[in-house]
Amino acid sequence: MSTPIPSKIKLHKASRILELRYADGRGFELPAEFLRVHSPSAEVQGHGRPVLQTGKQNVALVGVEPAGNYALKLIFDDGHDSGLYSWDYLYQLGERQESLWQDYLEQLRAAGASRDPDVSVVRVML
Repeated sequence: MSTPIPSKIKLHKASRILELRYADGRGFELPAEFLRVHSPSAEVQGHGRPVLQTGKQNVALVGVEPAGNYALKLIFDDGHDSGLYSWDYLYQLGERQESLWQDYLEQLRAAGASRDPDVSVVRVML
């Protein structure tokens, strides 16, 4: 079974949502922050060791470009534009959005980090 290709792709800039709709009626609304912290780029995924992304709460998508017939290049207002989001990866993000988001929030908590770019968490060891 091959991964479905979206029949509709719409960037909602005001709400910072990338909407994907499929011919079978399924659809996903993926927030820019979610997409940014789960970028498939080497910068985020590392080389087998993902790098926790912090301070991305206010990030926005400023552009969406096709990458051949297999992916989208997403351009974020923080300058990040190196990840190619394959159709399969986007579909997986949509299907697993809730659990991936909860995992991300837990990783932030465990690291003592924040989604807020204006917050720098400092741990004091006594």
